[in-house]
Amino acid sequence: MGGDGLRYIGVAERRARLAVRHRLAGEARAGSPEEVAGSLVALHGTDPATVFLAVGARLADPVKTVGATERALYEDRSLVRMHGMRHTVFVFPTELTAVVHASTGLAVAARERASLVKDMAKAGAPDAEWLREVEASALSALARRGEATAAELARDEPRLREQFAYAAGKSYEGVHTVSSRLLRVLGVEGKVVRGRPLGSWTSTQFRWAPAPEHPELDPAGAQAELLRRWLTVCGPATEADLKWWTGWRVTEVRRALAAIGAEAVGLEEGTGYVVAGDAGPVSEPGQPWAALLPGLDPTAMGWQGRDWYLAPSLRAALFDRSGNVGPTVWWDGRVVGGWAQRADGEIVWRVLDPAGVGQEAEAAISAEAERLRGWVGATRVTPRFRTPLQRELAG
Repeated sequence: MGGDGLRYIGVAERRARLAVRHRLAGEARAGSPEEVAGSLVALHGTDPATVFLAVGARLADPVKTVGATERALYEDRSLVRMHGMRHTVFVFPTELTAVVHASTGLAVAARERASLVKDMAKAGAPDAEWLREVEASALSALARRGEATAAELARDEPRLREQFAYAAGKSYEGVHTVSSRLLRVLGVEGKVVRGRPLGSWTSTQFRWAPAPEHPELDPAGAQAELLRRWLTVCGPATEADLKWWTGWRVTEVRRALAAIGAEAVGLEEGTGYVVAGDAGPVSEPGQPWAALLPGLDPTAMGWQGRDWYLAPSLRAALFDRSGNVGPTVWWDGRVVGGWAQRADGEIVWRVLDPAGVGQEAEAAISAEAERLRGWVGATRVTPRFRTPLQRELAG
């Protein structure tokens, strides 16, 4: 017990939880992309390749990564790429879309639409009524097509091509097309989602598709459900972790914690929380494990406080200036280095934190690199947000 009477959960136990619940230990690997996404709640989708690399790192049979993930996203629609927490694109299990929309999307959507209308008014562009007409026409065209690029929709609704200036006189002034801003707003509002891209699984040229129908939920109830799911996977976590991951106000975080009856526990950095009944000890994985996780992986980006699995001395090499993590090498619950793919397809890696990384670890990391190279094949993957070590290794 901690000095304040709370059960203390140390670093070793947190790493054991991470190993199993994040499907990283060998015995915990999943059988399908849906299992991976369900276990993690959300996969970062800002960089399309991250989704596939994050899935592949956690599948028992990674050879089926691309085909199974594309089928889940674009045929079965059991996974959906949409805006979520912190106004970021994620891939969610389809059954979670209503929860995400109500818990995090509604407030952001209202701000985004108001900002678009305001920017158009400043530029002397048509008014909100005109925008609603274009929106209705574009959504009808998308429903007819099933999937479409912005350019294809603009052939059906030419007003989407119209442009307006924004931030006149500012250092960041520029020109937006109606389509780029409106489709973004419709995405946050839960009316459209990203569809199959033009090109391979690494392509950023997405088509758009109608969003799956879902019930409108009570925002407070949806927040409680989203926090319960995330805390089940990532607990224990501090209030600061929860606020950062969700993007909510601290009052919303506290209300959701109370709603699910979360239990307080002691952590190295202070008070943390787990879901009710989850404060007890957990078993260590059967064997030490290695993993090569992609940039923006949901485990590496899962908490605001990361010192328990990532030494502060490694951050300069592994993060870009905006705080995006690059490709990481893990050994038994902590980040020990980074990796990259070279132009010839070779997967190269480097240990930056050698403490505890002996021959067993080196052999396991090498095996993971070969495993990754085996299923990625001829595809070349460059992270969207490049970091110092990744650039150096890619050479």
